[in-house]
Amino acid sequence: MKLLLGIDYGTGGCKVTVIDETGSFIGEASVEYPTYHDHPGWSEQEPSDWWNALREALAKLAAKGVDLSLVAAIAPDGSTHNAVLLDADWKPVRRTIMWTDQRSTAECDALRAGGVADKIFERCRQMPAPTWTLPQLMWLKANEPDAIARTAHALFVKDYVRFLLTGEAATDRIEAQGTLMWTMPGSNGTTETNGSWDAELVALSGLKMSAMPKIVEPTALAGRVTAGAAAFTGLPAGTPVICGTSDSAVEDYGAGAVEPGDLIIKLATAGNVNVMTAEPHPHPKTLTYGHVVPGMWYSVSATNAAALCMRWLRDSFYVESACGPEMVKSAAAQPSINFYSLIDKEAVASPVGANGVFFHPYLQGERCPYWDPNLRASFTGVSISSTRGDFARALMEGVAFSLRDCYRTLEGMRLPMKRIFLIGGGARSPLWSEIVANVFNRKVSVPQPGDASFGSCLLAGTGMGVFPDVKAAVAKCLHIDRTIEPDPAVAAQYDRLFGQYRRIHDALAPVYGISSIP
Repeated sequence: MKLLLGIDYGTGGCKVTVIDETGSFIGEASVEYPTYHDHPGWSEQEPSDWWNALREALAKLAAKGVDLSLVAAIAPDGSTHNAVLLDADWKPVRRTIMWTDQRSTAECDALRAGGVADKIFERCRQMPAPTWTLPQLMWLKANEPDAIARTAHALFVKDYVRFLLTGEAATDRIEAQGTLMWTMPGSNGTTETNGSWDAELVALSGLKMSAMPKIVEPTALAGRVTAGAAAFTGLPAGTPVICGTSDSAVEDYGAGAVEPGDLIIKLATAGNVNVMTAEPHPHPKTLTYGHVVPGMWYSVSATNAAALCMRWLRDSFYVESACGPEMVKSAAAQPSINFYSLIDKEAVASPVGANGVFFHPYLQGERCPYWDPNLRASFTGVSISSTRGDFARALMEGVAFSLRDCYRTLEGMRLPMKRIFLIGGGARSPLWSEIVANVFNRKVSVPQPGDASFGSCLLAGTGMGVFPDVKAAVAKCLHIDRTIEPDPAVAAQYDRLFGQYRRIHDALAPVYGISSIP
């Protein structure tokens, strides 16, 4: 039986998943990599870390008995907005600025003050914010002009790794939409089906049009594994590599959200509330992307930190106390300790409302609905009797409240909403899943596997004709692991607590030098 390999480059690590041609799960493995925060608000990653993480993850798969020689097709995905700047020899000129980076606030302010932001919204259907590629590049143009001058080619996370696998450079239409340099179809008079690179906006970034990659469909064949890449990774030389797309798009798709009105709640490094639509619905406070299913779209309301907060809690409050300071950066070196199970166990012992402790998850500023990089995370309501379990539960509840805060924007847009799917690493926690269902007061389904790497497996299979189309791939391979019904009494409690959560935000917002946003 031939195998299909999906490679997911999330913000926190690389995950690989293998299924067979019937959609049966064969194996998975993951490897974390660091994000560098050299200054407050900065987030950067080293491209070589992604390549090394892939080799390590594949070695873990092989150690579990997965025969990599049977891999018949591969597709990658990755977090979007992150430009990998390459010189004329295709070598990175610097670390990659990640979508969580907040340094380009002044550039965004300048775009708004100059009226360019309205032009960008008209063409790209997004408002400028530090999460987007264009403001990041503008910052580099002003502060590191040599990096821009040396750039001969621009790729993105999954595209760079695919280039290392195949020697071929390309990206896809959905990834391009994450740059603020791509004119959306139907806007600005364009007649292209998928849009096009916008020469004026590319020039604003400082890059040359010749640096921008060609565009292919997410399911298109984009190259084959070279002999050198095969020797490095253990994958068979000549294996077809499908283009793939952004992690957000492919995880929505892989979770089964393939009909208008399907809603995704994501508990991954970041948190998303995404609703699928039959046409684009651009809004100044949301993100608008094309769907893997041709002709469909989805609107995104997103928080910067979700499961990232849990990883921070693990490293700051659990790993060090269990293993000592020297182990903080290597929790995996203690396989006998399942830190997330321990966190769950302690959080379960705390009641709804965490004995009065609240958490606001603004570890890296915030996107929706506030779009303010100056916000900071906080625990409030702490007393002498507060336990570590109260902090753990407050963190879970605070992330869920933040996602509901995001959801308010989509509600105001009056988009149709039907089924809710809960995805991401946080969905593995029974308690956190239950909290989300009660905070939203809606039935929530948890798909299996239903993550980005699984969605990329389906793209690999579709691209090679194993499945007739992307919808058929989901229908054949996806299963619902469990469904969670809200408890009316608990949901009512959380509804009251959500009001207090918002009041705390409004009270603290001026402390960080900003105005409260209604």
